Amino acid sequence: MVAVAHGSRDPRAAATVTELMAAVRALRPDLPVHASFLDHAPPAPDRVLDALAGDGAAEAVVVPLLLTAAYHSKTDIPGVLNRVRARRPRLALRTAATLGPHPLLTGALERRLTEAGVEPGDPDTAVVLVAAGSSDASANATIWRLAREWRARGWRGVVPAFASASRPTPAEAVAALRDAGAPRVAVASYFLAPGYFADKVRTESLAAGARAVSPVLGAAPEVAELAVRRYDEALATARTAAAV
Repeated sequence: MVAVAHGSRDPRAAATVTELMAAVRALRPDLPVHASFLDHAPPAPDRVLDALAGDGAAEAVVVPLLLTAAYHSKTDIPGVLNRVRARRPRLALRTAATLGPHPLLTGALERRLTEAGVEPGDPDTAVVLVAAGSSDASANATIWRLAREWRARGWRGVVPAFASASRPTPAEAVAALRDAGAPRVAVASYFLAPGYFADKVRTESLAAGARAVSPVLGAAPEVAELAVRRYDEALATARTAAAV
């Protein structure tokens, strides 16, 4: 498995990915697991894949540690893999689906809210589900859909918000829910790792009146399990295609 994260200048992000990879190894101790980053932190995914090919690996599964399918999964990662294939034609490369959306991530969100003192499904609590935001409309639509589905789990309401590139902002969403009479508003951080956006969301949400802001998903057990599932799904798809 070669996991590919977004990458950040904030050292906490790489440390979180390292922790997540340790959780993945604990689930699958027989599986070689490598972390890589698209930007701002080493190693780059092509460096990792080149090294594996040089060491004689015959196959690698690339698992995007991304919570929605957007530019990085649709353009950046395929570009990396095309370049590696041109250099390393004997290395069979498989690409897994992005982590999100998936019900396991809803479980991870509720785990983090619980850690922030919020009872999952509390009918007196409205939730703002905050993602990074994207110029890709389909990625933002995924967050809107996730918010609608999550509301059915008992919350007073669940609305999406975006740290960048789209509206509403977290502060706008918190204020709107408070104006609508929600007794409590909690913010669920739909981020894999800490960094600028997660810090900004926490500061602005609390200033707007949120009672709690959850930690990032990080190395939650559900996220580690999902990374393994995506790896297994990619291998199963490749074997099915080869058998046809």
